[in-house]
Amino acid sequence: MLRPFSPAGLRLSLLLVVASCAFAQYPGRVGGPLPGEPPVLPPGVIPRELEGVGIDEHLGRNIDLNLTFIGEDGYPVPLRSFFHQGRPVILDLIYYNCPMLCTLILNGQTEAMKEIPWTPGDQYEIVTISINPQEAFDVARQKKAVYLSDYDKPAPGWHFLTDTQNHAKQLAEEIGYHYRYDPRQDQYAHPSAIMVLTPEGKIARYLYGVRFRSRDLRFALAEASEGRMTLTVDKILLFCYHYDPQANRYVLFAANLMRTGGALSVLILGFFIWRLFKGERLRAAQSHAPGIHREGTT
Repeated sequence: MLRPFSPAGLRLSLLLVVASCAFAQYPGRVGGPLPGEPPVLPPGVIPRELEGVGIDEHLGRNIDLNLTFIGEDGYPVPLRSFFHQGRPVILDLIYYNCPMLCTLILNGQTEAMKEIPWTPGDQYEIVTISINPQEAFDVARQKKAVYLSDYDKPAPGWHFLTDTQNHAKQLAEEIGYHYRYDPRQDQYAHPSAIMVLTPEGKIARYLYGVRFRSRDLRFALAEASEGRMTLTVDKILLFCYHYDPQANRYVLFAANLMRTGGALSVLILGFFIWRLFKGERLRAAQSHAPGIHREGTT
């Protein structure tokens, strides 16, 4: 049976209604369009620059370990040199001069690594590859120095590579990691995720976002070391794409996501209001029922 709302509950519900009305005057956006600016995109519609960008999971698929990349020393190195018996591999596909999520991805991965009692180069390997063919090996070497300093522990198994012969694109397609280049902004639109592979080079797990729980990363590495694959259930995909102040497109896409959250808030608020009036009607019915008297009456 529903319990009637107390006066305190009534005041809280009214406060929620007032707060909702107050926030309704603000657009559901972060720096979104003002009057006279381009209209917002319809819900569920992504900007043209993000079309085709995303991830198709290919668990159990073998990647081509003969693909070569440029190492931090400037010399070509095949992928198979990072795959050893019993050691799973974390694979990052980013680019080093990325102005958006790439740094957050590596930061989140590094924080999770700090909480794992394993050493890159001993229990597992990490291969970070730039998807930008214009980035040279010296940029990779500088980026490696930054993250090894932040990790603050020995990590001989963390390798930073750059592209050659368009092998980064080929590797990405094998993994189901779809990105695209926007020449107008000279940036790459790509999803936010890291991949875990088995020692034999099979795709075992996708981890999404920019913050990774150390427990999830540790389990993914342990399962990959045994050749097991895990399908991702809580898949929340973020896109790395810089805000274009002229076209206003990235902000509009974010605004649509905020509207989705706003609709959920309205539903929750509607439930509380329905329960409020339902409780009031129930209390009124009980007070007038035969044989039921209020305290202090006869």
